[in-house]
Amino acid sequence: MYKSFIRPVLFNFDPEKVHHFTFNTLKFAMNLPGAGAIARGLYKVSDPVLEREEFGIKFPSPVGLAAGFDKEAKVVDEFSNFGFGFIEIGTLTPKGQPGNPKPRIFRLKADNGLINRMGFNNEGVKEAVERLKKRKSNVIVGGNIGKNKVTPNEDAVSDYEQCFEALFDHVDYFTVNVSSPNTPNLRALQDKEPLTKLLLALQALNNQKATPKPILLKIAPDLTDSQLDDIIEIAETTGIAGVIATNTTISRANLKSSENMVENIGAGGLSGKPLTKRSTEVIRYLYEKSGKKLKIIGVGGIHSAADAIEKLEAGACLVQVYTGFIYEGPNLVKEINKALIKYYKSKKN
Repeated sequence: MYKSFIRPVLFNFDPEKVHHFTFNTLKFAMNLPGAGAIARGLYKVSDPVLEREEFGIKFPSPVGLAAGFDKEAKVVDEFSNFGFGFIEIGTLTPKGQPGNPKPRIFRLKADNGLINRMGFNNEGVKEAVERLKKRKSNVIVGGNIGKNKVTPNEDAVSDYEQCFEALFDHVDYFTVNVSSPNTPNLRALQDKEPLTKLLLALQALNNQKATPKPILLKIAPDLTDSQLDDIIEIAETTGIAGVIATNTTISRANLKSSENMVENIGAGGLSGKPLTKRSTEVIRYLYEKSGKKLKIIGVGGIHSAADAIEKLEAGACLVQVYTGFIYEGPNLVKEINKALIKYYKSKKN
């Protein structure tokens, strides 16, 4: 129903307007008596074989919703009804900011992809915290944190620390985002020296807590092998819990969409099917080169159960969906979880 009727209608309208319309509709629908139970009955799959303990957290399913979808924790409870094992909110910044000028999301229908240049648009971390305080579900929530656009890189550590402190009591794990291509100079923070400094500062804060929480690093798919080697070394040096691979790409290679169309869209991060292969390559490289020790959440171009299994076999311990959820609909999570039950049971036999 989604792909044959709902998606064709939604895809006639501006992607960002559709996003807000979907959120408002979802909030209204899920507040109707029994709606949450109906959604869980339709989409949620439970089986002990799906449960995964990673980073000291017990995940009911290895399939999560990636950051960027619910940036400001507005529909955490509502999305918890769709079978996700965890939901990552953000990217959040200390102060609210409007993000980049609109339009800033574009569909590449021929490629099952999206290009976005949102620019960390959000109302600020404190607003999100207030929403998290009111949530009713017990779904695992990750907090994806970044810096404000106006904050120079030499002062970036302070922005990340502010977000970390504000969110600490309200999320289960943290993701440090230094890999979005849509905030000027942000990716320079992936360089060895500034990244080590940032992660050590956050770990110092973390270790002051009675019960520290896992800190993960989200990286770009555009890193070279030597840069990926640095990521492995940085992860070991700083003692972070793991890596999320990968964010969106600035590459425009091998697209089916017309060159003119892509050029007219301009800058932004590309997600969806065009990212499937590269993100899996990054996962496999990190996993193998770390001696299979590095914990990795795989994200990028997961549009089917086969895509998810491929990333798990490459070395991911959990996976996240985003663009695939937009193109394939809410049934995607159910399909992945059902396939994983068969996959994990077959490996036991």
